[in-house]
Amino acid sequence: MRVIRVLVRACCLVVLVATMSRADEKLPRWQFRLSFPKEVRDEPFSGRIVLYFSQNRPQPRERLSWFKPEVLIGRDVSDWKPGEPLVIDSHKPDETTTCPKPVDQINLAGWKVQAVTRFNSWERKVGDGAGNGFSPTAVVPSEAGTIDLPITQLLSESKFPENNWCKLLRIRSKLLSEFHKQDVFLQAAVLLPASYHKQPERKYPVVFTIPGFGGTHFDGVRGEPINEQNEGGVEFIRLMLDPSCPLGHHVFADSANNGPCGTALVKELIPELDKAFRTDARPAARFLTGHSSGGWSSLWLMVSHPDDFAGTWSTSPDPVTFEDFQYINMYAVGENMYADRAGQRRPIARRGKDVVLWYRDFDVMEEALGPGGQLHSFEAAFSSRGSDGKPVRIWNRQTGAVNAEAAKAWEAYDIRLVLERNWPTLGPKLRGKLHVHMGDLDTFYLEGATRMLGESLKKLDSDAVVEMHAGHDHSSVLNPQLMGHLRAEMVAKYLSAN
Repeated sequence: MRVIRVLVRACCLVVLVATMSRADEKLPRWQFRLSFPKEVRDEPFSGRIVLYFSQNRPQPRERLSWFKPEVLIGRDVSDWKPGEPLVIDSHKPDETTTCPKPVDQINLAGWKVQAVTRFNSWERKVGDGAGNGFSPTAVVPSEAGTIDLPITQLLSESKFPENNWCKLLRIRSKLLSEFHKQDVFLQAAVLLPASYHKQPERKYPVVFTIPGFGGTHFDGVRGEPINEQNEGGVEFIRLMLDPSCPLGHHVFADSANNGPCGTALVKELIPELDKAFRTDARPAARFLTGHSSGGWSSLWLMVSHPDDFAGTWSTSPDPVTFEDFQYINMYAVGENMYADRAGQRRPIARRGKDVVLWYRDFDVMEEALGPGGQLHSFEAAFSSRGSDGKPVRIWNRQTGAVNAEAAKAWEAYDIRLVLERNWPTLGPKLRGKLHVHMGDLDTFYLEGATRMLGESLKKLDSDAVVEMHAGHDHSSVLNPQLMGHLRAEMVAKYLSAN
C-alpha cells in the first residue's frame, strides 16, 4: 500500500509540474504588418486602425455581433505615411486597445484576420464604413511570425435607390456646417402615399420616423407605396430620417459635441421638405415616432420643440431619465458602470431572465473600435465638450467608476427632469401629445427609466400615455398590433385637427 501511495504522489507531482510548465509557456509572438500605397491614399493618415479576428466570418470586418464580437485590436496612429510599414505586436498589449482581453493572452493561431483603417473620420461605421480602407483576409499561423495586412481597397459609398415612391431628400445644413466647419448634410428617405401621383392637388400629413442606433434613411427604402387602410381615408407622407453622425446617433438633440441637430431638423430640413413635396405644412399635421434611440429622439424632439409637432409615439426609448440609466443612477456618488453596490457584475442585455451581455465586455468592444459606438453616442449627445475637443467621459474605462459631477451636464437632456422643471410652460403645449410604449422585460434594461417617467407625469397630472407591455422585450413590443394602434391614433389626431 505504501508503494502505491508513493507512486500516486509521484504521478501527481509530474502532472503538477507539467501543468505549471504549460502555464508558464508564452503564446507565439505575432506581428501584424500594415501598409497602404499612394494609390489608396496619397497623404499621411492620423486616426484609428482596427484588426478584426474571426473563426467563422470569411471577412472578419463584416457583421460584427454585439453579443459575440470575437477578437478586436484597436490602435491610434499619427502621421502614418503611404508605403511606410506599421507593425502591431501581439506581445505589446500596452500599445493597443483589445477585446475581450489583452491579445498576448489569446491564442490566435488559425484565426482569420483583417485590418481596417478609418480613413473617413466622418463615418460612424468602421468595418463597412464608406471611405475606410481594408486589407485582404489572412490566417494567423500556429508559429510566431509576421502577417502582412496591406490596405489595398476602399469601401465605396452606397447610392440611394430612388424610385417612383421613394425619394431622397438631402440638404446642406448651414447650422451644422458652421458648427463642424465643413459641409454637413441632412438626409431622409421620403415615402410617397399611393394617391400622391394621381391627386396632384392633395396635401398630406407627415410621419417622421427615427431609426434606432445603427439605422439610417436607407432603412426607409421601398419599391412600392404603403397602402393606408383607415376609415378617415388619411394617407401620410413618411420620412425615414438619418440620425447618424461621426460620434454615433445624435438623437436630434442640440449638443456641445454634435451641434444643433434638433434645430437643424426643424428650421432647415422641414421647410425644404414642405417646398419639395406636397405636405400639409401645419404643425398639427406632423407626427413623430421612433424606436430605441429613435424612440428617445422622437420624445426629445416633442419636448424640445413642443409647438412644431402634433405628437410623438415613442417605443422602447433609451433612458428617459439618467437616474435609472439601465439600472445605474448617473447622479449618485459612488456608482460604477461595471459593478453594482454589492460588487456584482452589471449586465447590459438579457433574453428573458438570462444575461447575454455584461456592461464591461460591451464597453471594451466599443473602446477597441473607437468613436461612434452606442455608449460613445450617449456621451457625445449629453456630455460637455472637453478641453481636448472630445466629449467629457462620464465613467472611467478602466475601473467603471462614474463621475457624478461630470454627469450633471446630462441633466439638460434628462427628459423626466426637463418635464418636471418646465411643466408650467410645457404642460399645456404637450397636452395629448406624449405616447410612450415599453416592454416590461426590455432587453437592455430600459423599463425602469420609463416607469419613473410615467410616475412623474402622473404626479404632474399629465394626460400622457406611458404604457408598459407585460412579457415584451425591446423588439417584441413593436408588433403589428401595436403599430396598427399607433397609426390609428395618428389618424384620429389628424382628423380632429381638421
